[in-house]
Amino acid sequence: MPKTPFYITTAIDYPNAKPHIGHAYEKIVADMIARWHTLQGEDVFFLTGTDEHGQKIEKAAKEAGKTPKHFVDDMSAHFQKLCTALTLSNNAFIRTTDKKHVKTAIEILKKVNSKDNVYFGTYEGLYCTGCESFKTEKELKNGLCPDHLKAPEHVKEESYFFKLSKFHQQIKQHIEQHPEFIRPESKRNEILQRLQEPLQDLSISRANFTWGIPVPKEITTTASTKKHIIYVWFDALLNYISGIAYPTKKFQKYWNNAHHLIGKDIAWFHTVIWPAILLAAEVPLPKTVYCHGFLTVDGQKMSKTLGNVVDPMAVIEKYGTDPLRYTLLRDVPAGQDGDFSEKTLIARNNSELADALGNLLQRTTVLIQKNFHGNIPVCGTLTEKEKSLEKSIPDLQELNTLMEKYQWHHVVEKVWNYINACNKYCNDTEPWKQTNDPERLATILYTLVEHLRMISILTWPVTPASAEKIACQIGQPLGKLKDAKFAKKTKGTLAQAQILFKKIEQKTVSPSLLAIAKTTGQQPTVNSFAMLNLKVARIEKVENHPNADKLYVLTLDAGERKQIVAGVKQFYKPEELLSKQIVFISNLKPAQLRGVESQGMMLAAEKEGVVRVLEAPNAKPGEQVFVEGITPAAQQITIEDFQKVTITTKDKKAAYNGKPLQTKTGTIYVDIADGAKIK
Repeated sequence: MPKTPFYITTAIDYPNAKPHIGHAYEKIVADMIARWHTLQGEDVFFLTGTDEHGQKIEKAAKEAGKTPKHFVDDMSAHFQKLCTALTLSNNAFIRTTDKKHVKTAIEILKKVNSKDNVYFGTYEGLYCTGCESFKTEKELKNGLCPDHLKAPEHVKEESYFFKLSKFHQQIKQHIEQHPEFIRPESKRNEILQRLQEPLQDLSISRANFTWGIPVPKEITTTASTKKHIIYVWFDALLNYISGIAYPTKKFQKYWNNAHHLIGKDIAWFHTVIWPAILLAAEVPLPKTVYCHGFLTVDGQKMSKTLGNVVDPMAVIEKYGTDPLRYTLLRDVPAGQDGDFSEKTLIARNNSELADALGNLLQRTTVLIQKNFHGNIPVCGTLTEKEKSLEKSIPDLQELNTLMEKYQWHHVVEKVWNYINACNKYCNDTEPWKQTNDPERLATILYTLVEHLRMISILTWPVTPASAEKIACQIGQPLGKLKDAKFAKKTKGTLAQAQILFKKIEQKTVSPSLLAIAKTTGQQPTVNSFAMLNLKVARIEKVENHPNADKLYVLTLDAGERKQIVAGVKQFYKPEELLSKQIVFISNLKPAQLRGVESQGMMLAAEKEGVVRVLEAPNAKPGEQVFVEGITPAAQQITIEDFQKVTITTKDKKAAYNGKPLQTKTGTIYVDIADGAKIK
């Protein structure tokens, strides 16, 4: 049977400056999606590239003392190097100066024109060179472009127009009838709201600069005597079909299952203008346009214009590719904004990559080399501990469903919960103490190797280089998703143990990674709330503390089983707490409280002797609690660290610095008066 085609694209990057961490983020997410579908056995085509025409490029080239072509050749090379450094699996890198793209752009414009969808006229409006687009008064904030914080120019010029208005109802109907076309749902609702107003026809040519694809003479013969070039957005969007050789069999193969991954700021172009162009050219629409959030620095959008840019090549050179990939995929919730933090990257590398994944491989390899001459031992009788660990293997159908819904960060979380379960199994079975029972030792070590084999598969879309090293070290091929199930007859010889991830010394933010002070005068700061990793948990069991009259011992479902000690006995009966969806600190250092271990702390608000717990009734156990613009930490903290954070209540919501605590399903609720302190 032929493989199912799957086509994934990023937005093509504007190379008027070197790439920043936001470019890396989008490419890493797209690569995870591409690799996941490859693991499913699909025929994947992954396209990325650069958008090389327009007034902004012409201006940047002039400032650099270069011709536009020389300038984009140099700058595009930086983006191609980034793709290599990120270990992307892209099949092609499209440039809009490529001859095949220029040919496609001209062909499509001719076709759109032949269907009576183009006319000549005069345009007058506000033009933002940074966005390469006209702006309405409604789109401006205090008269400024919200993305570039500059006032647009008032422009009046002759232009060729595309009859965008003609396709208004058809586009609106398509969005309404295909919920998967625009994701996440919040962006879909926003676009539908904008479509309540009539669409204006789109200016698709420029005559006040020259760097672009000329409007074909078949269109210009009866109109302007000026030389017009194709508007950069009409030109750029066509890369998605020129990159797969429109209109050949290759295009026909992949386009039927096309998916675009883009930044939320260009959603209108991709969900309204792009569909209209395709409809006018009689080309089917893509399946999905997914709009991801921005990376921020101290809550501010990261951009070259504002100057708060992090250089991804410097991050990779200093820390490696997989730690960067893992941190961005784990830290930034799908469809939402998130901070990039060097401190968080170090913490995640040391805790979740080096300690959890790397140490698991190291311990297993060393013990097999020592006790079985490097050969995978024969599996003996499986006990309840092995069977329990097998149940922790992530459900593949659930993972596939999450990926189909573009919830990649939850997939990463579930895979690392599984890795943590493997470490717990290793600690509980203590294979280093089983040398007097060779069969039991063999079974434990076989179990660990077998789970490492599955881990190599499941981590490949996230940290591909280390996943391949794991497979190589345990002497196994890198399998497909269907192979991620426990087998009792795996054979092979392990290579000598090697360190998978090196520990990184915790330091302050490196100046080499940031370019902030030159243009904004800002310096990176550490946010106290960022120390907290708050999660939702469902209370499954409420028991009296055996050694303290005022304490409960709570058993929680937080995506994994947790036990905490809570001092709320005088305020809640057991039945009042049972099944509540509460918020707890998941990264608090475990502590013995009156002889019982507490693996976190439940948050509650207190005012004038009244205490109420924080609740998230609509969230799922294990769901992240966050404040917009602040990335949760990974490293453990102490109760003293938590006491430095001030969280209060307003309008029955928990808030930090005026911003609500929330999950992806809503804000955190607490039934208490305003101004209560949360402890």
